[in-house]
Parts: sequence; structure tokens; C-alpha cells
Amino acid sequence: MRDAESPRRVTLLELFFDLVYVVALSLISRGLIVDLGWDRAFQALVMLMAMWWTWAITTLVTDVYDPQRPEIKVLIIAVMFGALLMTTTIPEAFAGRGLIFAGTYVAIHLGRGLYLMPAVRRDRQTQRRATRIFIWFAVSAVPWVIGGAVSSEGLSREWWWALALAIDYVGFRLAYPVPGLGVVPDAQRAVTAEHLSERYQQFFIIALGDAILVAGTVFSLHHSEVENIAAFATAFSTTLLLWRIYVHKSGELLPHAIARSRQPARFLNTAPYTHLLMVAGVVTTAAGFDLVLLEPTGRTPPAWLAVIIGGPALFLVGRAAFEYEVFSRVSLSRPGGVLALLTIAPGVLFLAPVYASMGAMLVLAGVAVADHRRSRGKPPEEPAPPH
Repeated sequence: MRDAESPRRVTLLELFFDLVYVVALSLISRGLIVDLGWDRAFQALVMLMAMWWTWAITTLVTDVYDPQRPEIKVLIIAVMFGALLMTTTIPEAFAGRGLIFAGTYVAIHLGRGLYLMPAVRRDRQTQRRATRIFIWFAVSAVPWVIGGAVSSEGLSREWWWALALAIDYVGFRLAYPVPGLGVVPDAQRAVTAEHLSERYQQFFIIALGDAILVAGTVFSLHHSEVENIAAFATAFSTTLLLWRIYVHKSGELLPHAIARSRQPARFLNTAPYTHLLMVAGVVTTAAGFDLVLLEPTGRTPPAWLAVIIGGPALFLVGRAAFEYEVFSRVSLSRPGGVLALLTIAPGVLFLAPVYASMGAMLVLAGVAVADHRRSRGKPPEEPAPPH
């Protein structure tokens, strides 16, 4: 377990571990726009939630346990191998490789529990904690495996996996209650503010890396040079604005907010979900870049518009929840930005995709300007978390 002498900064092995998710997010965003529709969006969400959960739980392990210990390093490498195997199956997860995707997910979480329980046998309370978590993942393993084994026709696999993810996410939110063992006590959900906040910040940067990757690899000159440059510049500017809006105050003061909280463990009740929303928004925005860069002209189909406008809107929703985590309030620019995106949506249906992307960029620019005006000339704001 971590102690007062353990390092608070992220280790190089953890940064190496994150490289898997660069590929995973890229494959998910690219897959979203293949035969774009509600079923494809549902599949992308399921895969994103599954990959995110392997990262989030591993991050908590390295926050609770000493990541410098050889045993924990071995665990991180093993999870990295499993996450990479899951990543390779993403393009065919809802076709012929569903059982590999589901089986690897189950093996990661159950294997971690089987590995940790003997390792902490001298600490009764810690072993009970690992046992509770293992039992919940054992329960969710059933719909995971069933979903991977059923036919890929229709949406049966998606719904089985959605049920499994619901068990995993709800179990974490409830602190893994088990009859006879109770829930994981708050004392065992203590967090290391500097380490955990830095991990979430790093994953958000990875998500932005997906947007940069799309802009850099999809950009071409198949259309006129002016149209291509406009689409490329819009994609880059949008990515920059997403970073700016995330970092401005809340992202910057996240470690201080956790440290100032009277109950830092309560941060875990919301942080994985708010960052998932923001990451989903960035991944969807990256998929929109792919569409616009490939075909910046012509009319904007409704499904394309849902991606181009929906990505920034989803990010702002998550960003509003994130701001509440840090300051116990939500700035009007967050819901105002979502409302502005919904307002411009009907009008840009009749315009080229590049103009729809520009409209979303201008709304994000308005949010960033509002943030700057609110804090300009005022003393630094102190975080005031609701916990």
C-alpha cells in the first residue's frame, strides 16, 4: 500500500501504459463514422466505456498501492497487454471477435483481483476490499461472456454488454456492497490528490491527441486548397479550445480541489463519470473532424450534424459537471454553449460540413472568451469542492 514515503507523481510506467489508449480512442472515433447511425453510436459508446473502465480502475490501483513495488509494476504490464489485446479487437468487436474483446475485459478485472488478494493477505481489511471488488466483477462477467458468445446480428450483444457495464459502473458508485462484507469504507477509498488528478489530466490530453491525430492524418488536398485549409484550421482551433476550456481553472486546480475536500474519497463518486463524458465529447468531436476533412463541401447530413455538433455539446455537459466538482457551481457559459449549439444545428443542416464545424468552433470560442472575462482582473479563485 502507499505510505507517506511513496512518490506522489505519476511514474514513467504509468505514462507508458497510457500509450495503449491512444490507439484505442483512435479506433473508436474512426469506427463511429463507418455506416454512421444510432446503432454504431451505441457500439462506440459501449467500447469507450469498457476501455475507459480498464484505465480508470488501473489508475485507482496505482493510487492505492505503491506503483514502485515490483508486484504492482508486473500488474500494470499485464493489464497493458490485456488492454492492447482488447484494442486490436475493436474494429471487429461486434462481429467475429466479440468473445475475445469480452473475455479479455473479464480476464483483466478478475485477474487483477486474483493477483491482489493473496498479495495483501497480511492486511485483513485490504484483502476484504479486494474481495468485494472481485465479486462484483465476477457478477458482471456473466453478461460480458454471454454477449460475446451470442450472435452479432441485431443489438443483442450491445445490450448484454451494456448490462455488464451498468453492473461495473453502479458497483463502483455504491462502493461495492457485498452481503456479509458490507461496502468498501471511506478510509479505504482515500485518494492521493496530486497523483490521481495528474492521471485524469493526462488521459484528457490523450483524448485530445486523438483529435490531433485525425487532423494530421486525414488532411488531404482532394478538394480545393482553400476548403481543405479551412477544415484543417477549424479542427486545430477546436482542439485548442477544448484544451483551453478544460484547463481554465477547473483542470488547473483539480489537485487543490481534491486536497481541500473534507472527504477526498467522495471525489471518486463522480470523477470517473464526469471525465468519461468529456472524453466521449472529444472522441465524438474527433470523429466529426474525420467527416469534415474527408468531405468539407456539400450538404450536411443529419447524422453528420449529430456528430459535429454533438461532440462539443457532450464535452460541455461533462465540463459543467467537472466545474461543479471543483467549485460547487456551474458557469452560465456551459449550459449557454450547449443551448447555442442546439440553436445553430437546424441552420447548418443546409450548409457544408465545414461551416457546421466552424459554427461549433465559434460557440466553443464564445465559451472560452466568457471564461476569460469572468476571471480577468480578479484574484485567483480558490477551489470550493462540494464534499
